[in-house]
Amino acid sequence: MYKLIILTDPDNADGFRLTGVDVEVVEHESQLRGQLNRLLDDEDSGIIAVTEKLMAAIDERTQKRIDSIYRPLVISLPIKERLAFGEDHREYLGRLIRRAIGFDITLRRG
Repeated sequence: MYKLIILTDPDNADGFRLTGVDVEVVEHESQLRGQLNRLLDDEDSGIIAVTEKLMAAIDERTQKRIDSIYRPLVISLPIKERLAFGEDHREYLGRLIRRAIGFDITLRRG
């Protein structure tokens, strides 16, 4: 069975651990490439959820590798602090959906 692994900074790690998933802490962005490539090579990795801040720090070579493989699936994980800066929640969620499925979806209040 494949594993869900969260790749995050030390500040958010404990919260994710409370959910019971595997958590890998990236102490410094300089360690990100090595940790991520190790997880990409791990046969047990199914989904690697990377916090948005770390996802933005992924180098181009590693990003190309991620884009060229079918498993593990690497997804961006939004952190609440991102929404606190005044970005419209619907716009933000729409951007996440567009990135995940490749289509624009209009989110309306029902």
